[in-house]
Amino acid sequence: MICRFSAFASAARVARLRRGVVLAGLLAMVTGCTTPEMFGARPSAPPQPGTAIGTGQIKVALILPLSAGGNAGIAAMSMKNAAEMALAEFNSPNIQLLVKDDGGNASSAQQAAQQALAEGAEIIIGPLFAQSVAAVGTVARGRGVPVIAFSTDVSVAARGVYLLSFLPESDVIRIVDFAVTNGKRSYAALLPDNAYGSVVEAAFRTITAQRGARIVALERYQVGAQLTGPASIVAQSAASADAIFIPDGSDAVPGVVQALAQAGVKPRSIQLIGTGLWDDPRIFSDANLHGGLFAGPDATGFRNFSARYRARFGQDPVRTATLSYDAVALVAALVKTQGEARFSEQTLTNPSGFAGIDGLFRFRTDGTNERGLAVLRVGPTGAQTVSAPSRSFPGSGT
Repeated sequence: MICRFSAFASAARVARLRRGVVLAGLLAMVTGCTTPEMFGARPSAPPQPGTAIGTGQIKVALILPLSAGGNAGIAAMSMKNAAEMALAEFNSPNIQLLVKDDGGNASSAQQAAQQALAEGAEIIIGPLFAQSVAAVGTVARGRGVPVIAFSTDVSVAARGVYLLSFLPESDVIRIVDFAVTNGKRSYAALLPDNAYGSVVEAAFRTITAQRGARIVALERYQVGAQLTGPASIVAQSAASADAIFIPDGSDAVPGVVQALAQAGVKPRSIQLIGTGLWDDPRIFSDANLHGGLFAGPDATGFRNFSARYRARFGQDPVRTATLSYDAVALVAALVKTQGEARFSEQTLTNPSGFAGIDGLFRFRTDGTNERGLAVLRVGPTGAQTVSAPSRSFPGSGT
């Protein structure tokens, strides 16, 4: 059976990415290169002393870059608040969160993990950055303690180190699978020439080959550079393509589509597809993108979560706050229902998965995750769901 671990943790989705000071950091996070520099984070103070939330018997570490400057520190505080909210909303959780600050760097993360383990932590939630996850994972694996981390860099996932982040590969697989199922067999693509582009290109090539589709053109572009050349090359092959794949954020996609239009492509006459980075008001307001499709979680869960968060803390949560909430709620539920096997590999990799704020998810034994994602259509009033997320995983028996 799927574990529904909170009264508020119904299957739901990602609402639109919020603009403002946190957006640049969130976009950096999904590139798979989660470094403090990319997240606008530099340690601005020594790591803060650890604190504890709750009085339960089971010790759970929460490691975040609380003292980091810039967007990372903002995100960390929001994620800490969400963890506190998860405990408050769960029915009598028998856990105590040991909150540790890693300052946004690997050595402090390693020290935080060592301290938490010395204090009796049975599982570690966090950290946020890839190099910190690697450092914590090394310490935790030596003690047989599992980690639920938030990096999107799958290279730091491992047996016992599980990533609860939104992985770009999942978006690509879902949108291409949907498009192929609906008759789109040939693709052109314009991808950013950065780490995110490399991740999605690999996933794109793999899923198109698996589904018997073909790529008629694929070009990379430098972010912030002239798009005329790459767009012209793709435009030459657009007549033989059923869809054009543009996996980038709202800072780039409208300009890419405009360059394609100037090169002779009629955006409204060919199917445009993208990833969850399209979930942004600037995408919805661009008429050239209306009718475009992208993959992401369904909206209801984040909307409800945000309302409760605002009522409790008087401000909006960052987008990644749901990850912290879901991790803490999951741990609390496993403590309540699974006895001594609560954090075993068999329990954490339950093939039926778990239902969280952002919908259905499950951990693979290699530490990566699988999510139930929706397919959404771009419209002037926002995103409309055209294919609902799965209610169960293939092979789960539910």
